[in-house]
Amino acid sequence: MADIVRDAHQEFWRPPLNQPAASDMAESCGRCGTEFMVGAAFCHICGSGRHRASGAAAGNWIETLDFVRTIELAKVKAWFGLPLPSLFAFLGGIACVIVAVAVGFTDVKDNVSDFEAVQLWRIQWLMAACAAFLVGILFKSSKSEG
Repeated sequence: MADIVRDAHQEFWRPPLNQPAASDMAESCGRCGTEFMVGAAFCHICGSGRHRASGAAAGNWIETLDFVRTIELAKVKAWFGLPLPSLFAFLGGIACVIVAVAVGFTDVKDNVSDFEAVQLWRIQWLMAACAAFLVGILFKSSKSEG
């Protein structure tokens, strides 16, 4: 490896010369063939990732969303009889109502200000639920009624 560096005539701020990668040499980029800098995760010339396994793992994030396929959104839409925006607004309103009920189970000590704070949170969640239901009504088109 030292013999290759002696033969290369370049200045220190330029990238290393494209040399055929040998097994005893430093790891080189699969796209452009330049050597990776020490500790670099990406190629400084073309920007491709050093470790292809991490790139493949990043591409598999869609597999974590497999539950969406099991829900079968078309059947849920048909069951509720709502268009998609109204369905999401309705489900958001239901979620807000559930949170408002859960806030009601908060243990409040004898302090009056804590009780008022819990009631204020409950009111805010109920207002959010009302707003979500109103949005759902407004998004519901007249052709979906029949």
